[in-house]
Amino acid sequence: MKILVTGGCGQLGMCLRGILPPGTLFADVLEAPHTLQLDITNFQAVREVVAREGVDCIVNCAAYTNVEAAEDQPELAELLNATAVGYLATAMQEAGGLLLHISTDYVFGKEPYNQPCREEQQGTPTGVYGLTKLLGEQAVIQSGVRHVIIRTSWLYSEYGKNFVKTMLRLTAEKPTLKVVFDQVGTPTYAGDLARAIGAILALDAPEEGIYHFSNEGVCSWYDFACAIAELSGNTSCDIQPCHSEEFPSRVSRPAYSVLDKSKIKEVFGLRIPYWRDSLRMCLGRSES
Repeated sequence: MKILVTGGCGQLGMCLRGILPPGTLFADVLEAPHTLQLDITNFQAVREVVAREGVDCIVNCAAYTNVEAAEDQPELAELLNATAVGYLATAMQEAGGLLLHISTDYVFGKEPYNQPCREEQQGTPTGVYGLTKLLGEQAVIQSGVRHVIIRTSWLYSEYGKNFVKTMLRLTAEKPTLKVVFDQVGTPTYAGDLARAIGAILALDAPEEGIYHFSNEGVCSWYDFACAIAELSGNTSCDIQPCHSEEFPSRVSRPAYSVLDKSKIKEVFGLRIPYWRDSLRMCLGRSES
C-alpha cells in the first residue's frame, strides 16, 4: 500500500513518521525536509500527486484547527476542513483507494451530554470549526470512497504548539494560574493515535466507518493542567480552577466531549493507554 499523509508537518503527521511503512509520502503546504509540498485545496494538484506516486491510501491529518480564528475566517476554515477533504475523498474514490480522515470531538457540544459520545450520535457543533469538520465528514461519506474516519480530542505531543507545551511554559513562569474545570473530556497523545492508525492500515481491508479514539479516562482542563505541572516538577505554580465564563470567547466549547471508544477497540483489537501514563511518556521525550 502506497500511503500519502497530508498535514505531514503537524503533530500527528510527525508522530506517524517512523510508524507507517517505508516509502510513505508525507505532504504539507509548507516547504520542509523530507516532505512533499502540496496544497490540498488544489484539486488538480492532489489528483496529479495521486497518479504520479501511485497513491492508494491517504491519511488526512491536515486541518484548520484554530478554533477562535475560524470564527473570523469561516470561508478558509470550510475550504480546508470540508472542501479540500472532499477533494481528497474524490481523488481516492477515483483511484479505488482508502481515505483515513481525522476528525474531532468538536462535532459535538450543543446538547448537554453526560455520557460518552458514540459514533452514531448526531453532530451538534457550536462553532465554525466543529461545523466545518462535520461537513468534512459528510463530504467523505457522500463521495463513496472507502473510508475510515477517526474522531479524536485534546491532541498533544512533543511537536508543535499544544496545551501541554503551553502549560509547561506557564507553570514554570507564573506563580498562579487559572484553568477551566467545567469542560470535561480526555487528552489524546498523538503518538498513541499514530500507533492506532498504523495498526489499522496494516490490515488488508480495514472495516469502514466512523470511530472514536482518545486515551482512556476522563478529566477537566484543570485536572490536565495539574497533572502536567505535577509530572514535570513545576509544582511552585498555584493552579486554581475557574469557570469558562471567566475567559470570554465567541466559541462555546463542548462542556462534555468524552468519546466512547468501545467500537475502535472491538473492531481493531486495540488496547488504549490511560491518559496520565501517556502524558508521562510524552513529557519524557524531547522534540526531534
